[in-house]
Amino acid sequence: MTPVDDMDDEVAGLVLAAGGGRRLGGRPKALLTHRGRPLVEHAVGVLRAAGCTRVHVVLGARARDVRERARLEGCVLVENPGWEQGMGSSLRAGLDSLAGSGARAVLVSLVDQPGIGAEAAGRVRAAFRDETSLVSAAYDGVRGHPVLFGAAHWAGVAASAGGDRGARGYLKEHAGVITLVECADVAQAYDIDTEADLCHLE
Repeated sequence: MTPVDDMDDEVAGLVLAAGGGRRLGGRPKALLTHRGRPLVEHAVGVLRAAGCTRVHVVLGARARDVRERARLEGCVLVENPGWEQGMGSSLRAGLDSLAGSGARAVLVSLVDQPGIGAEAAGRVRAAFRDETSLVSAAYDGVRGHPVLFGAAHWAGVAASAGGDRGARGYLKEHAGVITLVECADVAQAYDIDTEADLCHLE
């Protein structure tokens, strides 16, 4: 993993953790238990271990319960009242919350991918160069998370984010300038979407 350096504040972390877990019987993914604590805590810890000293967390479903049960001290908590509209609205809310923060890029992760740890996130963060950076983890050559957006991309990402697509459309349009960082040797990019996926939690 890339060591923490003097430019920690240049790359903020952003965890998208607003989903209601519709296919999990309405259990918000942020509150699923992993290693004895809410899954959102794990996601924040990954970004911090990867070198992001500033971490923003977008909450939605049962946001009050998440605030009460998860230890998120030092995080900027962003509530997305439109979380039921999908991931795109949460991504927009998260990017909006970074305005004026001084961050030059943001490393975006999803709360429901506990198989992606600090080493993969650190590799993606280490590829940051400037505000025009556009970096994505790859798994056997296939683009995945986390994704790093330089500040020059934020407006375009926000404008294109909708439904559950998040930044997919923007990334497809800019595929030619994305730096892919292979992470399959250190991470597994599964999602916790259904009851069957709960086997991945510890």
